[in-house]
Amino acid sequence: MDQRTPYAEVAASRDVPHESATLHVTGRADYTDDLPIPEGALHAALGLATVAHGTIRRMDLDAVRAAPGVVGVLTAADIPGRNDVSPIGRGDDPILAEGRVMFHGQPVFAVIAETREAARRAATLAEIDYDDAPFVLDPVQALAAGGALAVEGMTLRIGEAEAALAAAPRHAEGRFVIGGQDHFYLEGQIALAIPGEGDEMTVFTSTQHPTEVQHMVAHALDVAAHAVVVNVRRMGGGFGGKETQMNLFCCIAAIAARRWGRAVKLRPDRDEDMIATGKRHDFVVDYRVGFDDAGRILGVEGDWYARCGFSADLSQAVTDRALFHADNAYRYPAARLTSHPLRTNTVSNTAFRGFGGPQGVIVAERIIEDIAYATGQDTLAVRKVNLYRNGDLTPYHQEVEDQILPRIFAELEASCDYDARRQGVLDFNARAEAAGSPIRRGIALTPVKFGISFTATHFNQAGALVHLYADGSIQLNHGGTEMGQGLHTKVAQVVAEAFGVDLALVRVTKTTTEKVPNTSATAASSGTDLNGMAALDAAGKIKRRLAEFLGRAKGVAPEAVRFEGGEVIAGDERTPFAELAQMAYLARVPLSATGFYATPKIHWDRKAGRGRPFYYYAYGAACAEVAVDTLTGEYVIERADVLHDVGRSINPAIDVGQVEGAFVQGTGWLTSEELVWDDTGRLRTHAPSTYKIPLASDRPKVFNVALADWSENREPTVRRSKAVGEPPFMLGISVFEAIGHAVASVAGYRVAPRLDAPATPERVLMAVARLRGAA
Repeated sequence: MDQRTPYAEVAASRDVPHESATLHVTGRADYTDDLPIPEGALHAALGLATVAHGTIRRMDLDAVRAAPGVVGVLTAADIPGRNDVSPIGRGDDPILAEGRVMFHGQPVFAVIAETREAARRAATLAEIDYDDAPFVLDPVQALAAGGALAVEGMTLRIGEAEAALAAAPRHAEGRFVIGGQDHFYLEGQIALAIPGEGDEMTVFTSTQHPTEVQHMVAHALDVAAHAVVVNVRRMGGGFGGKETQMNLFCCIAAIAARRWGRAVKLRPDRDEDMIATGKRHDFVVDYRVGFDDAGRILGVEGDWYARCGFSADLSQAVTDRALFHADNAYRYPAARLTSHPLRTNTVSNTAFRGFGGPQGVIVAERIIEDIAYATGQDTLAVRKVNLYRNGDLTPYHQEVEDQILPRIFAELEASCDYDARRQGVLDFNARAEAAGSPIRRGIALTPVKFGISFTATHFNQAGALVHLYADGSIQLNHGGTEMGQGLHTKVAQVVAEAFGVDLALVRVTKTTTEKVPNTSATAASSGTDLNGMAALDAAGKIKRRLAEFLGRAKGVAPEAVRFEGGEVIAGDERTPFAELAQMAYLARVPLSATGFYATPKIHWDRKAGRGRPFYYYAYGAACAEVAVDTLTGEYVIERADVLHDVGRSINPAIDVGQVEGAFVQGTGWLTSEELVWDDTGRLRTHAPSTYKIPLASDRPKVFNVALADWSENREPTVRRSKAVGEPPFMLGISVFEAIGHAVASVAGYRVAPRLDAPATPERVLMAVARLRGAA
């Protein structure tokens, strides 16, 4: 950091700037594309399929090879090892298509040339003929065609759902279409592979999972993992899109680097990136709910049909998590929830912030909405009556032990003046109806309860390496990756606090498989939980050695030695930390240590649908107010108020930034970000000109974000903090619900709006027309 941060501020968890903030805003932060490339480096470009499904009848690449600047071409036959980048080892995700093409945009070959422009120009010269085959593009088509599963689905059961539905006095059912989302990271996919001695390969890339890249490159080159080193200093955003999707680009760069003995860089164009990489999973959900006159849920049945794409990727885990969050914050006394991961002839969908959870949560909110309109209540009243209480069981039979939503609701209702504002909205719409005005307002307050942990239990582990140098400076390396979320900053704060030193003394180095092996992906909001605890473990080992050394010298028990304020205190004597480091070095005390952490308590039996897949829950709530033009379908967010639970925050400034960003990204998923495939299977929304993420002008006019500073994690996480990356994403659902509330006003709130997502202006107009017809 350019400015020293006093230890007192670190210990108090005050706002500490992001460790690369100055570099970011001055343009001096090095991303993979900024790294100097070796002399003689080559560039790669992809040749993409132009049909949605078919076999390759003829592939003529002579013109490609003869193009200016081209060094060579790679096809599936040129891969020395395994032609597969499937993250779960199913063998269904080829690096380059081999005989059969499964989606429009699938990589078929790669061009290697002296310049990036030469490679991209040459890739357009290929002549490929296909024998077309039938294809399906979405879950509805997949069901009509027989519903081939990409992976095995899952069912969660609690109570007797069928009997509960039959006995319930009131019912609602429906179909909810939930769109996908492109990650639209600022920095696209990129890989730079540099061959070394013998079979060695070093890869610089922008990935959330360096260890997986290491394994995939090793398999593609047919070498052992120890021959491959993967380095990541930072990413310009990931959001899950760089958890598995980077594997393809790294493997192609490495294969080319091995073949030609020169460094190879692959950076696809934004359009190619969006076409060839996976998205958030689309879902079509059929649900049924039984409830009483007070709006209490008695039983729920639901089927989640997912567009998974041509290969499995992470679809099983994603669709599992959709079911884990299908209850959101509400008790289902009886439920049967089933996932149906369907194979489609589209790019394989993958991890995205929330990892399927948002597609479960929003269905729970749709159910609440249906009940509220059926019983003539405010949706918030129905939410409150159905909230979990401590001791309740989820549909996967985990006990809820840390429910704090009643307090969050109460505080947010008061701070945002919900009751008065809701009445103001109703009054505004009544006047608009009387005056024939097209502008309607809507308001909604929605919660989130989000489980924290990888549902694949073995991923809940992390390692770290800490070096204390003789001058008192500290170098920290851990298995997590920095993608702008402030992970390195938080872990550095944790280590600085452990040693009782100024934060400026701690430097976090690039994530590399050379220092910490067998890492998990930086995903599932667990980066700080896992890597922070691993770093604490490593720091603790060094501290114990220092305490034992100083205690012997000063005649003090090691447990009485304290590290604070840049000094080490033994009895009445204070030794500057840097001086102690020098003394320990001269005395041959080891000043380096590895650390490790594995999340306790969690277990999961997928076949039985029972266990404790989550270590704890993070909670939050948001109130959104919108104005909708019922003549155009356009809308603006007038105001949003958020109160979110991060436990005892390690860095409030970073946490607030994560909440703000997640809210806006979640709003984009549900409003403007629409994925469109044409009748040929070609993705048409593959650039900023056709795919609309939220702009600065789309943010709420008034945006109030606060952390529940009284919250403390009941589990012993780092400083009793909670994860923050994914949970607030679902708070954007409040905007979607508020739009629905505004639309419902055209029918006097007698009919549930039932908008599909995203609620584009076109869908809003169609809903308005439908409700006016129903009225």
